[in-house]
Amino acid sequence: MLEQQPRPQAWESARDPEEPHRLGAFLRAHREDILADWRLSAHALHSRRSGELPVLDHIPALLDGVTEALVHEAHGIPLQLPSVISDVHALARLNQGFGIHELTYEYSVLRTCILRRLEASAVHPAPGTLLLLDELLDQAVTRSVLSYSRLRERTLNALDRMMQAALESPDLDTLLHRLLTLLMESAMQVNSATILLREDGMLRVRAAMGLDAEQTVGQRVRIGECFAGRVAAERKPLAVRSASTDPLLKEEALGQLGLHALYGVPLLDGEHLVGVAYMGSRTAYAFSEADTLLFRIMVSRATALIVQAQLRAREQAAREEMQRSLAMIDTLLATSPVGIAFLDRELRYLRINDTLASINQLPVAAHLGRPIQEVLPPRVAQQLVPILRCVLETGEPSGSFEFPTPPEFSRFQGHTWLASYYPVRFQGGELMGVGCIVLDITSHKQAEQALEQALTFREQLLAVLGHDLRNPLGAIGASAFLLSRAEGLSERERQAVERIRRSGARMARLIDDILDFARSRLGGGIPVTRQRMNMEEVCRTTLEELQVTFPERQLLFDVHGHTWGEWDPDRVAQVLSNLVFNALQHGREDTPIRTTLRDAGDHVLLEVYNQGEPIPEELLPRLFDPFKRRPEDQRPHEGRSGARSLGLGLHIVRQIALAHDGDVVVRSDPQGTSFTVRWPRGAK
Repeated sequence: MLEQQPRPQAWESARDPEEPHRLGAFLRAHREDILADWRLSAHALHSRRSGELPVLDHIPALLDGVTEALVHEAHGIPLQLPSVISDVHALARLNQGFGIHELTYEYSVLRTCILRRLEASAVHPAPGTLLLLDELLDQAVTRSVLSYSRLRERTLNALDRMMQAALESPDLDTLLHRLLTLLMESAMQVNSATILLREDGMLRVRAAMGLDAEQTVGQRVRIGECFAGRVAAERKPLAVRSASTDPLLKEEALGQLGLHALYGVPLLDGEHLVGVAYMGSRTAYAFSEADTLLFRIMVSRATALIVQAQLRAREQAAREEMQRSLAMIDTLLATSPVGIAFLDRELRYLRINDTLASINQLPVAAHLGRPIQEVLPPRVAQQLVPILRCVLETGEPSGSFEFPTPPEFSRFQGHTWLASYYPVRFQGGELMGVGCIVLDITSHKQAEQALEQALTFREQLLAVLGHDLRNPLGAIGASAFLLSRAEGLSERERQAVERIRRSGARMARLIDDILDFARSRLGGGIPVTRQRMNMEEVCRTTLEELQVTFPERQLLFDVHGHTWGEWDPDRVAQVLSNLVFNALQHGREDTPIRTTLRDAGDHVLLEVYNQGEPIPEELLPRLFDPFKRRPEDQRPHEGRSGARSLGLGLHIVRQIALAHDGDVVVRSDPQGTSFTVRWPRGAK
């Protein structure tokens, strides 16, 4: 505290003892007018900063202090202003960025406003009384300047150390630790300090020092909850006088540290919340204005340093990710068996791998930076450039081009290639150039040709066998029919003739299936000839013929509703015959085979049902594929050693149904198996 200077004796003797009291009463009576004058006079200074009228801040308290000092001096009390008024005003102006000359100017304006108000009111205090007023205002100026200078020096030293810490910190966590060290060293009463940063919508303790606060590092706090969360939610400083007894903090770790004073400040980057910093003390119940102001200033500067460190960290992470991506691309280019190249908008090679360079019969270095016209043979470049230009102009891939090795590339004669060209864009979508992929498909083409030849041979063989076998089978069937009509045959001979006839019929059906399969593969589907017909009549005739062939089995037939439509009668009979043969093959021999025709509006449903073991679930998806059958497939009358089927029957059923715009559905469970064919009626 500044010591009061002794007043000249002449002032004491020349002054009326009541005059200071009268001046104090005048100031009290005209308080609002003087403050209004000060606000108006100081407007020019403040308008340069905020564009608004100046904030009075601590000027009213200063004026009240001057008034009380004058009144008390008149009663023999030493003339002295409370130091806190000037100290707080100086700290506030330092926090607002005022210079020391602007601070003293505010006091000068207050002095002028008081003198002008005295003159306007025709009040003329004695010179000694005015000197007392000057002395009080000089005290305020002196204390403010001293507080301003001390705190400014303290702040500058702290900020200088913060900048040095920022320069020496290799990462964000090291920076945060050093910032906390500076915060604690700048105020003697601080025993604990913590910084929380916003991550994924929450606050996470990234650094803490003092009073075992380090144990809280890594803890997460929701915004709006706990002390730090409230500071973040309100986005303004928050002070607590007794953290250990505050009911809002007793459940927090802070309440277990025995803290009294607690002061938190949000870390704001414009409108963006970066985090929260707070300090605590066990020895003080409240931090001084100087300490809180210094803490806010340091936190403000620390926020900028933290944001910069975060940006550097993200930049470093992006750079490392880019380097990893480039390394992966380099590895891909170097090891890929596919030829890969990237060209810019001028069709100059930017990147090319060894595979494509080898195909072009030039080293990689001979490609880079050179346009395609200078690298490839003229005839090849003339064909390729229009395709690449089209990709650049449209921004769309070109598709795949299959071509043989050009004559210019003698090293790869006889090879076949597949090339694709596509646009390459920057992350923002801007077109950077064009990419090229070239794949050697020689082995694939050779395998494809071999497969086509094998399929063609198989299908032609099936067709030839089917046609050539029909004639001898016809003779066998006719001879067996004649023998069955002959008289004088023994029972054993008749059974032998019947077996010949059945075997011939079965072989004829197999040949029909083979021919239909060959037609479907070679001709694009099974041909059908639609005509107006009654499906009931066709099905009944077919079942009667089957009943003659298998007299020992019971074949049932049910009809429900209207069964007329436009179908191929031979194909309908073939479908029913194949389904009944399938049911006879897999159904129990002591159970009937039931065929049902049902009117279903615009289509007719044909269902064949048998009882027996259900079809394994794993076979259902492949049941209608050609040449797919269960190992136990056999005719019921042939025994375990009987001939096996080719597995074409159900495939033919589906193909015929599809040719009539219908479909076939199978259902199988322990109660039995049913195949249902949907036959659209066609034109009516």
